Amino acid sequence: MAHEVTNIGIDRDQLSAMAKQARTAIGVADLTVIADRGYFKGEEILACHDAGITALVPKTVTSNAKADGRFDRADFIYDAAKNECRCPAGQRLIWRGVGVERGVKLHRYWSSNCQRCAIKKKCTPSTERRIARWEHEAVLEAMQARLDHAPDSMRIRRQTVEHPFGTLKLWMGSAHFLTKTLDRVSTEMGLHVLAYNLKRVMKILGNRALMEAMPA
Repeated sequence: MAHEVTNIGIDRDQLSAMAKQARTAIGVADLTVIADRGYFKGEEILACHDAGITALVPKTVTSNAKADGRFDRADFIYDAAKNECRCPAGQRLIWRGVGVERGVKLHRYWSSNCQRCAIKKKCTPSTERRIARWEHEAVLEAMQARLDHAPDSMRIRRQTVEHPFGTLKLWMGSAHFLTKTLDRVSTEMGLHVLAYNLKRVMKILGNRALMEAMPA
């Protein structure tokens, strides 16, 4: 439905822009976009939310706490009414202040009782366990709730998305793009996508139905 060639090597900044392009191409007001965890970025999820686009993207795991046998950040429950977190031991992590990290505003919480906690070794090797919460964390929590209620989302994404990419890569061969510069590669990619879409339409509707629909 929509595509764009980029020379940026990661996907984390692409979600909202491509979602908006897809919505315009489809011509609908409401759109749900499903992507793999490589597209997860809080600011991009927020941009989709602000644009009225429903995003379903698994959160990336950046902490080694769970792998090391310690409590994960998800084990700390946030209480919006009290603006505090509750740890697995039942202690309150109260709000301590706001900081900015890589341009993102984070609220920080910790408890003064960590040193006396009986299960501290399962929580943190530091003096106390500190929790940082993004100012728009509620948007990410709402998305996670949607994912929890739609466990087949990632399977549907794989079935829908991976096949076109696999087919296009097979057609392109080991050399992939034959041209250079972003404009020329974009044109080459556009031709590949057009050819794929035409073959799909012919497979689904047949050649006659396609020829009849084209003049319209």
